[in-house]
Amino acid sequence: MNEVTPQEDELPEIISVDDHVMEPKNLWQEQLPPSLRARGPKVSREKVRLEFKGGEYGFTRNVDDGDWCDVWLFDDLAMPTGLLHGPAGMPRSEQRNVPAVYEDFRPGTYDQTARLADMDLNHVQAAINYPNIFPRFAGQGFAEREDKDLGLACLQIYNDWMIDDWSAGAGKGRLIPLTLVPLWDPQLAAQEVRRCAAKGSYAIAFSENPSKLGFPSLYTGEWDVLWQACEETQTTVSMHIGSSSSMPTTSPDAPLATSMSLYAHNAQGSLADWVFSKSLTRFPNLKIAFAESQAGWIPFQLERMDHVWRDGVGGVEFPVSPSDQVRGRVWSCVFDDLAGLKNRDEIGIDMIVFETDYPHSDGTFPHSRKIARELFSQAGMNAEECLKVLRTNAITCYGLERFGISE
Repeated sequence: MNEVTPQEDELPEIISVDDHVMEPKNLWQEQLPPSLRARGPKVSREKVRLEFKGGEYGFTRNVDDGDWCDVWLFDDLAMPTGLLHGPAGMPRSEQRNVPAVYEDFRPGTYDQTARLADMDLNHVQAAINYPNIFPRFAGQGFAEREDKDLGLACLQIYNDWMIDDWSAGAGKGRLIPLTLVPLWDPQLAAQEVRRCAAKGSYAIAFSENPSKLGFPSLYTGEWDVLWQACEETQTTVSMHIGSSSSMPTTSPDAPLATSMSLYAHNAQGSLADWVFSKSLTRFPNLKIAFAESQAGWIPFQLERMDHVWRDGVGGVEFPVSPSDQVRGRVWSCVFDDLAGLKNRDEIGIDMIVFETDYPHSDGTFPHSRKIARELFSQAGMNAEECLKVLRTNAITCYGLERFGISE
């Protein structure tokens, strides 16, 4: 056993930068004007049958031989709730892709009091929560609706709930707000950043690749108005794996396992976009973070980008090397990345943050501290390094001193 790594009970309380919350079933029906409620988000409890055809899952609603399911309806969208949306606490053998209703899940997946109790059980002091079901990881569920006025109204209701309810009261200083922006309009997105920052939210969920969602790429410069607002309000830009509504694969017949083993490629491509679009150059005080991306890919990606920049073969010129642009401004998140932790000196120990991914199947609840200790021990990390990855780096990345959180 590596003696330099603290024992499990000596590790500090965790700050998780990537957890999820299941959306309140009645939120929009209570908050939308009556004229919009019929098309606004709501839950219909139905019997549903899941089907797997052509490499993709589909579902049939209102079938006698189906399973009870809470189906989210939003204008033209129908999305079933599945057990894999929040299987925290369930044995792995019971975690299956089947229809589910909210009562099938731990209350901590959607109830604040129960969530805080689960965080205590898991030695988590504070956590950032991404959306979980129909909004998806960057608010694509709002952006895909044809009626953008309705989409904006629903997105703002979500943000207000995130700040004023989920992250307030007993959750203040523990449930850190992460708000969404209207991806279809960078100017509106900037306004929403400022509105939410005035209410106490200093982190947004953004897409790792907006171009794949049909929106402007970082190379167009159209997002600069948003980055300016983020700089002015000291708001961190967070990008979750899969927030481009796509995952890397090799061929149409490749299994899900292929995509899951390659998913860090999304973050690699995103970081290249941030560097070669000169977005990091134009906004030198902007901070960005990749959730569920791991970190082991970073040393080679920086080395390769530096080579391309230095050789001048890519048609992009800027005065500061890619690795210097990234240093101190781009954080990556780990939960099982031993290779990344072993290469922490190459990556920068100050730039690695930790997640529990509650309540997802990849999550480590309720054994996150135990699993972290095993990982840190294998990597030969000392107490100071463990403190940084579990807490200090997240405080710096998200400015958590604004929530009363210190080292």
